[in-house]
Amino acid sequence: MAEQKKLIRPLLRLFKGYKILVLGDREFHSIKLANWLYSKKIAFVLRQNQGTYIRQENQSYQRLQSLGLIPGISFFLTGIQTTKQKGFAKFNLAAYYKRKYRGKLEPAGWFLLTNLDSLSDAIKAFKLRSCIEAMFRDCKTGGYNLESTHADNQRLIALILLIAIAYTCAILVGRNSRKMGLQKYVGRLKELRRLHQRHSAFWIGLYGQLWVGAMEFWANFAHDLMRLKPSKLPNFQKGLRAMTLIQSAL
Repeated sequence: MAEQKKLIRPLLRLFKGYKILVLGDREFHSIKLANWLYSKKIAFVLRQNQGTYIRQENQSYQRLQSLGLIPGISFFLTGIQTTKQKGFAKFNLAAYYKRKYRGKLEPAGWFLLTNLDSLSDAIKAFKLRSCIEAMFRDCKTGGYNLESTHADNQRLIALILLIAIAYTCAILVGRNSRKMGLQKYVGRLKELRRLHQRHSAFWIGLYGQLWVGAMEFWANFAHDLMRLKPSKLPNFQKGLRAMTLIQSAL
């Protein structure tokens, strides 16, 4: 809770005067966090673990997993209590389980603790997370490993600003590389049974630069290996030309 508040407070100052909605996955399920956001008059939608206990009015406590949420079902509970401790506000619970579609079934439904007033608003808001998952992955394990820095306050803001600049540059380079048809040299374009493209413009831009940098570092070894396969020389020349074009896109 303390760590989450430390991360959120600087953002509240940055976006003072704006309408803010906080979306959190199951690691942000804390009722204390929800109560703190509510005290700041901030809207929130926080996904809850299925083992979380709740109590509806005039009923005993029960686990979320006992509420009978199955594929194709959704419901909205108002004024629920999620802790026996006193001093906490009551909130709403939106439950949603996407129906089976084209043979694909989600592993679990959503239980969303929120101070929004309707099921549709809560579900619509939480679905926005899927739009930013790719960026989260890029900023974490897929690119810049922001989480491993354990930064906070001013250092965190400075790192986010630096990542934003680097992220933008990598995307622009990736787009230019795609326009020139160079992405096939950086990574596989397709994957069996995959409907969407394998790599984003960010990935193409970032790893294209790493590929060129590695080639420069190991240039002598690379050219020695190319001499061992003279029959593949036309392919090697295409790759070298691709490197030159990627460098020109930087």
